Amino acid sequence: MNRTNNPDERIANMTFASVYPHYVAKVEKKGRTKEELHQVIKWLTGFNEKSLQKHISGESTFRQFFQAAKVHANADLITGVICGHRVEEIENPLTQRVRYMDKLVDELAKGRKMEKILRTR
Repeated sequence: MNRTNNPDERIANMTFASVYPHYVAKVEKKGRTKEELHQVIKWLTGFNEKSLQKHISGESTFRQFFQAAKVHANADLITGVICGHRVEEIENPLTQRVRYMDKLVDELAKGRKMEKILRTR
């Protein structure tokens, strides 16, 4: 694997399967379910359960994961701070999408209602 100091490249080259167990642990620790996590991920990405499972069990990088995704039209309604950065101000589109997912997982873990997490206009 090519090591880089560029955070956008590091994120792009991380595998979804390596991060997914952390998402599950975070939401389950706070009393939410894996099914709710999948609902949030599928809302953001447009994946069905079969395609999501392919990425969970595969070696897809976040770059490949989001290239295969059809990001929800309302994803731009996701705002707030994650990892010290406002998600709506992140310039790299791929990094922004990864941080959108991080933000949704955080909201789920914090007990936010699903209707609020899955943004509508």
